[in-house]
Amino acid sequence: MCFDIDSEPPVRAIAGAAVSHDELTLAAAGGNRLSAFLATPEEPAARGVVIFPDVRGLYRFYEELALRFAERGTAAIAFDYYGRTAGTGARGDDFDYGPHRDETTDDGVQADARAAIERLREAGVGSVVSVGFCFGGRASWVAAASGHGLVGSVGFYGSPTRRRGGPSVVERIDAVACPILALQAGDDASISAEDNAEFERALTDGGVEHEIVVYPGAPHSFFDRKQDEFAEASDDAWRRVLGFIDAYA
Repeated sequence: MCFDIDSEPPVRAIAGAAVSHDELTLAAAGGNRLSAFLATPEEPAARGVVIFPDVRGLYRFYEELALRFAERGTAAIAFDYYGRTAGTGARGDDFDYGPHRDETTDDGVQADARAAIERLREAGVGSVVSVGFCFGGRASWVAAASGHGLVGSVGFYGSPTRRRGGPSVVERIDAVACPILALQAGDDASISAEDNAEFERALTDGGVEHEIVVYPGAPHSFFDRKQDEFAEASDDAWRRVLGFIDAYA
C-alpha cells in the first residue's frame, strides 16, 4: 500500500482560492463506468492534469491533490481503476483492493484514463499532463505511449521495468510521445537503482526528453504530509511537477 488512508498531500492549500469540484461517473470505451473527481479553478483553465492514483484507486488523498492543482489554476481529474470489478461510488477504508488490482490490464486502465482526459477537454482544457503514483506512476508513463495526446507525463515511484497487465514502460519507449519526469525514491524496496538506470538508458536511446530525479534515502510513498523527515524531498518534487507543467502545458 502506498499511503495510509488518513494521509494527505504534502502541499499547502491556498486559502480563499475559488475552485469547484464534482464527483463524477464516467463511461469508458467498452462500456465500463468508473468514478472520477474533477476539480476546476474559477477561471477557465487551458491546461489540466489527469491523476493516476496508487493501487487503492480513487480515494481522499487524490481528491485533495486535484484540489491543490485547481487552486493553482490547473484543472485536475483523478479517476478510479476498479469500476469493472468493484463498481462505482465511495468505498470504505477496509476496501480490499488486491484482487481488483490483479484484474486490471493496461488496456483497461488506459481506456478509463482516456475517458477522464476527454472530460478535461470537455471543460475547455487544451494541454493535458499525466501525474501518477506507484501503480499509477507506471500507468502515467504507459499513458505517454498510449495515444492520448499528452504534452507531458510525470510518475512518482513508478516501476519502469515491471510488466503488470501489459508490457513494461521501457518496452514501450518507441511509442512515448511526450517528455517524461520521474520522481523516484532512493530507498525503494520495489524499484532498484538498476531499474532507474535502465529507464534512463531507454529514454536516452529512444530520444525522449526526460528527467529522472532520485531522492537519496527517501522511501516509497515519501510524498505524504505524514513523512515529516522527507518534507524537503516532497517540496522539491512538488516544485518540479509545477515547473514541468509550466514548461510543457
